[in-house]
Parts: sequence; C-alpha cells; structure tokens
Amino acid sequence: MDKSGFGACGAQEGRVSEVFRKLSRFVFGKSMASSQLSGEKLNVFWGMPILASDSISSVAYAVEEILLVLVPALGIASFIWMPRIALAIIALMTILVFSYRHVVDAYPNGGGAYVVAKENLGPIYSLVAGASLSVDYVLTVSVSIAAATAAITSAFPQLYPHKVAICLIMIILLAIGNLRGIRESARIFSLPTYAFIISLVVLIIAGIFKHLAGSSLIPPDSPSETLGYGTQALTVILLIRAFASGCSAVTGIEAVSNAVPNFRAPAAKNAKIVYILLGIAIVICFGGVAFLAHTYHIIPHPRQTVISQLTLSVFGPGIMVYIIAATTAMILALAANTAYSGFPTLLSVIAQDGYVPRQLSMRGHRLNFNNGIIMLSLAAAALIIVFQADTHLLINLYAVGVFTSFTLSQTGMVIHWWKERAHAWHLKALINGLGALTTGAAVAVIGVTKFTEGAWVVFVVVPVIIAAMLKIKKHYLSVANQLDIPNELLPRLNFTATYSHHVIVPIDSLNAMVVKAMRYARSLTPNVEAFHVEIYEGAADKLRRKWSLLNTDIPLIVKFSPYREVVNLLTEYIDSEEHGSQPGDVITVLLPQFFVSHRWEMSLHNNTSLFIANAMLKKRNVIVSIIPFYLDDIKAYRLAKKAELASRP
Repeated sequence: MDKSGFGACGAQEGRVSEVFRKLSRFVFGKSMASSQLSGEKLNVFWGMPILASDSISSVAYAVEEILLVLVPALGIASFIWMPRIALAIIALMTILVFSYRHVVDAYPNGGGAYVVAKENLGPIYSLVAGASLSVDYVLTVSVSIAAATAAITSAFPQLYPHKVAICLIMIILLAIGNLRGIRESARIFSLPTYAFIISLVVLIIAGIFKHLAGSSLIPPDSPSETLGYGTQALTVILLIRAFASGCSAVTGIEAVSNAVPNFRAPAAKNAKIVYILLGIAIVICFGGVAFLAHTYHIIPHPRQTVISQLTLSVFGPGIMVYIIAATTAMILALAANTAYSGFPTLLSVIAQDGYVPRQLSMRGHRLNFNNGIIMLSLAAAALIIVFQADTHLLINLYAVGVFTSFTLSQTGMVIHWWKERAHAWHLKALINGLGALTTGAAVAVIGVTKFTEGAWVVFVVVPVIIAAMLKIKKHYLSVANQLDIPNELLPRLNFTATYSHHVIVPIDSLNAMVVKAMRYARSLTPNVEAFHVEIYEGAADKLRRKWSLLNTDIPLIVKFSPYREVVNLLTEYIDSEEHGSQPGDVITVLLPQFFVSHRWEMSLHNNTSLFIANAMLKKRNVIVSIIPFYLDDIKAYRLAKKAELASRP
C-alpha cells in the first residue's frame, strides 16, 4: 500500500499555523467564553440602529420606487398621487409597529413570525414564515448593498462600471464586522445610522425652509418642467403597483421581534422602546423625503438617486452632496446589518427544531452564530453577481417574503389573544387583526403586480426551501429513532460482551512504520493479517523474501491485480470468506500512516490510504483506524543520524 499520508506536521507548519492564528485573532477578535454572553447584549441606543437600520434605510429608495411606477404613466400628475401613497404606507407601517410590540410582549424569547406561527397556526405555517423571512433577509443584504453602491456611483460616476466589485467588498466587510461579535458590530455600525438620520433631518428641514421662503421653484430647464401628463390613464391598478413598490419602506420591521434576546434586561421593554423610536424615525425620514420629492418634482434618474437630486436642489453643488451621499451609502450598506442580526438568530431557532442543520444553532468563537453569517454573505453575494447589483431588478423580488411573514405573524397573534384572553385582549386582537388584513392585502398586491417582474422567483424558492426543511427534519428524526435507547433498556445492556476481532494491515513494503503497525495490531488480537496488492508479475517477490526473515506468525496475503486496483481488491477480500471472519465479527483495517514535516511534501505521494479509508467507511462491519508514524525533516534526520554514529564505539 502507499505510504503517503493525510496531513503534515513539523516546526515550519507550526510557525505558519501560529501566524494564521494571530491574523485570525486580529481580524475576527479573541475567543470569548460562554459566560461573557450577557456582556454582549444591546441597550436601546446601540440596538435601535443595529436592528432598525433596514427600515430606516428603505427611505433612500422607497420614494424612488413609487416614482418609477407613476412618472412614466402619469407625468407631472405623479406628484399629486405620490404623497397619498406615501401616507398609506406610513399608516401601514404604524399598524405594524404596534402589532409587533404585541409580538414582543407575547414572545419575549425571540423568533418572531416563525415562533408565533408555530405555536398558533401549526408547523407548516411556521416553515412558510421561516422560509419567507430567510429569503427576505438575503434580499435585504443584496438590495441594501446595491442601493449603497448606487449612492456612491451617483456622487462618483466614474465608479459605475465597478459596482459589482464594490458590492462584494461591502459584503466581505460586513461579514467580518459581524463575525467579531454582537457588541463590537454594534459599535462599528451604529454611528453611521445616526449620522444618516441627522443628515436626512437637516436636508428635510432645509428643504422645507427653502420652499417656504419661495426659493424652491423648479428651474426652467428641469426635466419636470417639460414633463407631460403621461400617456396612460389613471387606474386603480397603477396606484396599487406604486403602493407595492413603496412597501419596501416597511421591510425590516420584524427584525426587532426576531432578536429580542439580543437586548439587555428587561429585553422585552427595550425592544418595545426601539419599535417606538423606529416608527418616529420612519415617519420623519420617509414622510420628509416624500414631501420634498413632491415639492421639488424630482424625477428618477438611472445614475442619480432621488436623495442625491434633492440634495442638489436644496443645497446646490457642494460639501453637503458628498456628506449626504456618504451617509446614505453607509446606512444602505449597514441596513444589511439588520439581516446579519436577524437571519442567524432566526436560523438558530429553526435549527433547534431540527428543520435546518444543527450547526446553525451553535455560537462561534465570538458568541455569534457565525455559520448563519457566512451563509447569508454567500447567498447575498450570489444574488449581487446574478443581478449585476441592479437595485431595481432586485427590488422586484423584495417584500413578498417579508409581507407573507407579516401576515402569518399577525394572524397567529389574533389566535394567541383569543386563546389567552388576557387584559385588554380585545384591543390587542383588533390591532393584530388589522395588521393581518393590511399585510395580507399587501401580499396579494405585491404578488400580482410584481409577479412577472421577478417576484415569481420567490414563489418558487420558498416552497423549495420548505421542502428542504422537511427533508432535513425527516433525516434528524430518522437518526434519533435509530440511535435512541429507551430508558427501560439501559439497565439490561451488557458491557462484558466480547467480539471476535480481525485486523487487516494494508502494506506496500516492509519498513519501520509497518512493523510498528503490526506490533500494535497484535496487541489487539491474535487474528492479524498483512495485505499487499501486487500490480506487476514478480513485484512482490522482494517483499516475500524480507517477510520470511521476520520472526512472526502473522501471514502475508498477496493478491495480484492486473488492472492496478488496490481498493477494490481489498474490499473483495474483506467480503470473502478467505480471511476467516464470520458474520458479526469485527474487522479493523489498520492503516500505517506517516506524517512529514512540510505540507508540500505530501504532493510527492499518491495518498492511496485516503481512498482506502473512504471505501472502508462505507462498510458496516469494518472499523478504520490510523496509526501515525512521524518523520523528521531532512536536516533533523541527518543530525540525528550523525549523533547516533558518533555515539557508537
């Protein structure tokens, strides 16, 4: 058999590993003990921007999405209807804020729509909510990053051809920041959120004052000055499509309820305070931008965002253009951080129920759910590449999933209050019922109006995810059933039973490593065989002669393989009756394995042992064991040999 190995060891590899560990510690931070988890919790100041940045950042593109539907059809008349649609969206957002405060009250352990649906509607509905939210979180990252890049390329048009690369760099930075831990990511990402809110409030106040002062008249050469009244008659369907596009402003509201355990005690109270602050921020920012877009007649431009145009209209060219572009880009990039907080937490809850891999419920070295963070980053990066970082293409996939989860959550809460009948349950059920009706209508509107524009992808992906979840659950149940031992059988288990044990040692030649393996094998059982495959006629003669010189009764089995098949011949020998084992006997394939000092040296060996191990692991009655043999590097070996010769008389 081949004497090559699976790995390498030695001083040089140790030095490389140490450098890697130091670099990893610098980038991702030192490992944290489980007892430090309480110190990683968020207060209101840090929690609000981390968990609400998605909703707040939607202001940067929600108004633009409304205008993109209205302006081509209605022309300047769009500015009559746009504020009314914005008010309807604000009303919907207000209903959701108060509805989700009730979710926090009822389910303070987090999980949001998934837990609510599971306990009140049933497992299938919870999987629909979980799958829908998962898709939404991935889209949150993709849309936010793409919109952030659009803000950057609006200020620096020369970067437009590199927008995909910029998006991928942002995703990598976000992943690293979140892998450093909950509290540290809050410190990194929270301040830009507040900077965006402040800069937007300054823009809104300045724009209102300029309008009141009468200096906000539209320049004669403005596109909106020559804009006609459109060629399409005003229809209810058109307004519904515009409403559906603007509903991106209320995505992300569920994130706070999903991540209640991330808050410091009293966690539920702090989460409810964050919801109030979130509602106020969205009303001011979204309402203010909608008002200014209406007042200044802003027309969507493929290479300049609505907020960028508003800044130019209010302040003119200057430093404010770059300040607002920078804060907008940062909040849009960091809006993805809402998903980085919500997605891993949601998957950890689902993983505890066995519908996604268990690894997603495990905390990493910084007490975060790092497997979920990595999964989210890879999925979002794939979408960015496929859709070439086009916000308007990605936005069509957006909102369907989140409004589905909204509807299931609010419906579940109505049933919850009906069953609990606690204090003021009628009012709470009314609010949640209103939330269920409005979000259900929004799902229908968005699903119909956006279906042919890309939303059909979500209607395909969500059922596929649910089917995968059910398959994973079935697997875990099967594993548990086969491994479970009922408590009543435990006292009757016999640990004195013995097995008839056979050891087969595949070898390529007779050397020090093989002798060590044989000695170890004989310590386990007298039933030991050495197995060699001869691939050319007469190639094993030398081995036979050397073997005859050994003072041992261990038989050498030689099999000829004209097709040079080592693994298959060993498998056939184990399955045959030739080696003397009986059904129920234990067969151990003991692989002698040397470890060299430099990893590159492993490329000089063909690693047959690896293929043998993989093949044997598939056989039910075979145990694979590796006996290591460590080799010094050439320099150390020569020095040791020289010292040995010098010590001889």
